[in-house]
Amino acid sequence: MKTFNEIFGRFLQTALIVFLMLAGCVWAQTATADPANAGKAFYAAALSTGIAALGAGIAVAYVGTAAVGALAEKPELTGRVLIFVGLAEGIAIYGLITAIMILGKVQ
Repeated sequence: MKTFNEIFGRFLQTALIVFLMLAGCVWAQTATADPANAGKAFYAAALSTGIAALGAGIAVAYVGTAAVGALAEKPELTGRVLIFVGLAEGIAIYGLITAIMILGKVQ
């Protein structure tokens, strides 16, 4: 069983990732108002993609480890395990979509 510190630490990591992605979106919206500050939008797009990819990597590491353990015990769970790994990889796609939306507003 996980301790309170481990659970709270994971919660803080997740909250930090979400905060940085949202801050990047807000920063990009203010940057698109002035064409001279378009570099901020590019930085925000890179930040959202990078942080989402980092979060997806962490998620796939944990889910993949659990998936291998589950498949070692019950090989018939292959389909269900692949769904969970795919959901973890979807986090990177959300960051990419956010970056595309940010870059679509740059003039």
